[in-house]
Amino acid sequence: MDRNTIITVFLILPLSGYLLGAIPFGYLIGRAKGVNIREHGSGNIGSTNVGRILGRKWGFVCFICDVAKGFVPVWWTGRYLHGIFEGASDGVIPTEAQIAWLVVAAGCILGHMFPIYLRFRGGKGVATSLGAVMGIWPYFTLTGLAVLATWVAVWGMWRYVSLASIITAVAFPITFVVIIWRVDRPEWQFVNLIPLFVFSCLMAGLVILRHRSNISRLLAGTESRGGKPNDSKG
Repeated sequence: MDRNTIITVFLILPLSGYLLGAIPFGYLIGRAKGVNIREHGSGNIGSTNVGRILGRKWGFVCFICDVAKGFVPVWWTGRYLHGIFEGASDGVIPTEAQIAWLVVAAGCILGHMFPIYLRFRGGKGVATSLGAVMGIWPYFTLTGLAVLATWVAVWGMWRYVSLASIITAVAFPITFVVIIWRVDRPEWQFVNLIPLFVFSCLMAGLVILRHRSNISRLLAGTESRGGKPNDSKG
C-alpha cells in the first residue's frame, strides 16, 4: 500500500466508521417523539430501551438503524480493500488488510458505545456489533447468522435480553473457530485468519464488560425478564 492508501485505510476510514457508529439513533428517535430516552427506563440509547419507552415499532426501527451503522461502513471498507488487493475475493486478503478492515469495524462499535455526540455515553454495542460482523463478508457472515440464532434461542428460553447478549458474545469466537474448521477451503485455514479470531475475542470481552451490571443482577436474581429488561441490547 502506498502512503495515501495507508492514510485512507488506517485513519480516514476508521474515523469515518467511528463518527457513523456514534450516531445515536435511539436518542434521536426519542427526541423526535419528544422524549429524552436517557431519562427513562434503563437510560440506555439502545433498541430495547427505545422499544420499552416508545413501543416495539420504534424499538425495531432503532435496532435496524444501529445494525446498519455497523454494517454499511464495514461492508464498504471490505469492497474497497478487495479492490486494492486484486484477486483476494477468491482467497483471504493479507493480514494488514484484515487489520485495516477490523479497525473500521472496531471504530463503528466503539462509536456506538462511546459516542462523541453524547459525551461518550452510549449503548452496549450488540446491535452495531452484529452489523459490523455481518459486513465482514464472507469470513464473519456465517458466524454472525449463527450467533444471531443463538441470541434468539436464549432469549426465547429465558426472556433475558442481557443473558442472551452475554451468551452470544461468549459464543462468537467459539462459533467462528468451529465454522473455520468445518469450511472445506484450504485458504480458510485458522493460521490465515488469526486477526479475525483475535478481534472476535476482544469484541466478545468488550460486550461482556459493558454488561457487567447485568451480570450482577442476574446473579442476584433481580434482572427483569421479557420485553422489559433493565438494560438494552443496544
